[in-house]
Amino acid sequence: MTASTTTGCSRRSRLALAILAAMAFTATGAALAQDADPGRPATADATELDRVIVTANKRVENVREVAAAISVIGEQQLENMGANSLTDYADLVPGLQVRDAGAPGMTAVSIRGIAAMSSGATVATYIDEVPVGSSGVYQAANIFNLDLLPYDISRIEVLRGPQGTLYGAGAIGGLLKYVTREPDLLSREVRFGAGLSSVSDGDQGWNVRFGASLPLQEDRLGLRVSYARNELPGYTDNIVDGRKDINGGSQTGARAALAWDGDAFDLKLSALRQTIDSDNSASVALDPVTGAAMFGDLTGQVWQPQPFTKDLDLYSLTLDWDLGWADFVSATGWSDTRTMYQLDSSIQFGEFANLQLGLPEPGQSSIRYTLDLDKWTQEFRLSSKSGGRFEWQVGVFHTREDAMQRQYVRLLQGDGSALPAPLDDMFGVLAVVELPSDYKETALFANGSWRIGDRFKIDAGVRQARNDQWFSQNVPSGVLVPLGDVPGESDEDVFTWSLSPQFQVSDDVMVYARAATGYQPGGPNVALPGMPSSVDSSMLSSYEVGLKSQFADRRVQLDLAAFRIDWDDIQVAAQFNGIGGLVNGGEATSEGLELAALFRPVDRLQLGLNAAYTKGKVKNDFAASVIPQPGFDVVLNTGLAGDRMPYIPKLAWSATAEYQFDLAGGTQGQVGAALRWVGDRVNDTTERQRITAPGDPSTILDEQITPPVKLDSYRALDVYAGIGKGGWSLRAYANNVTDERAWSSVTPAASALTGATVHNAAVPIQPRTFGLEFDYRF
Repeated sequence: MTASTTTGCSRRSRLALAILAAMAFTATGAALAQDADPGRPATADATELDRVIVTANKRVENVREVAAAISVIGEQQLENMGANSLTDYADLVPGLQVRDAGAPGMTAVSIRGIAAMSSGATVATYIDEVPVGSSGVYQAANIFNLDLLPYDISRIEVLRGPQGTLYGAGAIGGLLKYVTREPDLLSREVRFGAGLSSVSDGDQGWNVRFGASLPLQEDRLGLRVSYARNELPGYTDNIVDGRKDINGGSQTGARAALAWDGDAFDLKLSALRQTIDSDNSASVALDPVTGAAMFGDLTGQVWQPQPFTKDLDLYSLTLDWDLGWADFVSATGWSDTRTMYQLDSSIQFGEFANLQLGLPEPGQSSIRYTLDLDKWTQEFRLSSKSGGRFEWQVGVFHTREDAMQRQYVRLLQGDGSALPAPLDDMFGVLAVVELPSDYKETALFANGSWRIGDRFKIDAGVRQARNDQWFSQNVPSGVLVPLGDVPGESDEDVFTWSLSPQFQVSDDVMVYARAATGYQPGGPNVALPGMPSSVDSSMLSSYEVGLKSQFADRRVQLDLAAFRIDWDDIQVAAQFNGIGGLVNGGEATSEGLELAALFRPVDRLQLGLNAAYTKGKVKNDFAASVIPQPGFDVVLNTGLAGDRMPYIPKLAWSATAEYQFDLAGGTQGQVGAALRWVGDRVNDTTERQRITAPGDPSTILDEQITPPVKLDSYRALDVYAGIGKGGWSLRAYANNVTDERAWSSVTPAASALTGATVHNAAVPIQPRTFGLEFDYRF
């Protein structure tokens, strides 16, 4: 065993040294090139700071001319960083926070302080013209956001602030949009690549990728295919069974796209498959009092495996018909998403074995969640031609979701074996819960832009939506939840609007204001004591003023935005004895400032700074849930006035630098770095639990207040370097160079029977990781 461990460490050391050597070579090459050819031509014009195209308003526009806060991350930047998931690049976008629960795809995304506090998403996700993920409340969209392996991606657009008028349900905080690469109709391109990675004191990973664009009929028909597989290295250990690097896994992505460019219409057909398979989620056991690691660095405490898998199949068909006087677009999408996550619940429910069944020791327990989602969407829209004094857009959107969530709670003995007879037949399964649901929504929307003179423009939009939902709580067996089938229904009519005036101060300076609303759908609720039969939509109003400017011959780009958000009827989770539902908690506010700046002092050096100050807090005590118990009532508040919004740092910033250079023989390269700083956060709102006399909340018999856990601030440094010539390129990167130990999320592990917290399960940011990537195009 010792020899095997030593050999593994040696392999990791050799790989890390090879990557460091490659980075040192490219950096030395830059210095030599400067000495050899100080007057070499620039590889990028400084005015390229202005050439960023987005489709935020469902039109192709220059990002500098859109009256909204938008960040764009390009394909090359993703490659340079070795990005594999949202957590790798989220810190580069001001106001974007991504909470990692231990594996790619186990992520909660929030923008501008609109935290994911219920089971519904607050940030909508699109792939090109098609929304993905659930709009309902029974697919855990808050923690299982789409985390697309960013290969064959042209760019990622992040729209900050509510996007309810154009993107509808779930875009209450903003939008995350993946824009894929299109087939080339003129020339053939074939690309393949591979890479290695190594995590400090962890395992090794590897990846392979392939892509090809093939013109089938010149200037008419083209095909693009791609495939990528990424083997994720593990780096957390388990004190219970002694296993090392247990959180390894894999990501795969495959895509085929067919494009037809006709005289009157264009047609695009795409099929995409994405899979994530994680052996265990990354988890470190922390002392709930001191916050120190209980069993050593990067070591967790789990009795049952915690695998996670997610499979997404997405098919889309887009028709773009030029009518001469307008453009008609039909966007059809169908997605099939299958998610499975197993949670070790030994601490939560294991004491059922000794405290309720009389066994000599606590048992082991696990909860397995399976979520199945079939989603169909159809959008028709008619848009005027761009460039006129008045531009307009009208459309209709329809979606239907058929979903199923299953929960299976198992109880075992302390050694992991089945309970002794007859207890296994009676209590081996603590609960089986099936939650089928159906979500239908139809919406009409319209948007217009009116230019008044050469400098002033007003954008306005409206959307009227109606959703109808059906749900049933089916409990065929178990002791934790009452048996039986309880159906529920709900329907809502929701109106959202936006208004954005903008003024062009000069060719390079634009100021704007934006007022907009958004909503998060409600729905029928679980049938549990103290829970309402349904929850209403969460609504918010956002007010923003911004500046987009360039100066110094467009070598400096400076974007500023200030915002205020009022959030009403917040959906929050309320949990008692390990079982919970949703309630409309109350109100919250979020206000802040955002900065995005680029500076090119010389043609080959680009510096960047992104920063966000966000003050998100609960405005009033969340509405209480009254849970009747034998002889008393439990009055539960899951948030108190003045609480900070979960996982929202008051201050976060990132600074970037990239230098491009030439080597002899036509070889080019670049070196770059990104320094990220994330302020302290809290993991939840305050919970207040009062024991009162039955039916008399004024008579308080006992009170327990559980404050949230604080996560300290951290900083991390990423560096990269690359060289290339013609069709080949070689890149090396080192992320979290100083091996900073910090936590992305923290979840208390407490007994559902006694309430005692055994440890806090913390997910670390990825330790120092070295990577080496090679690509060849022809």
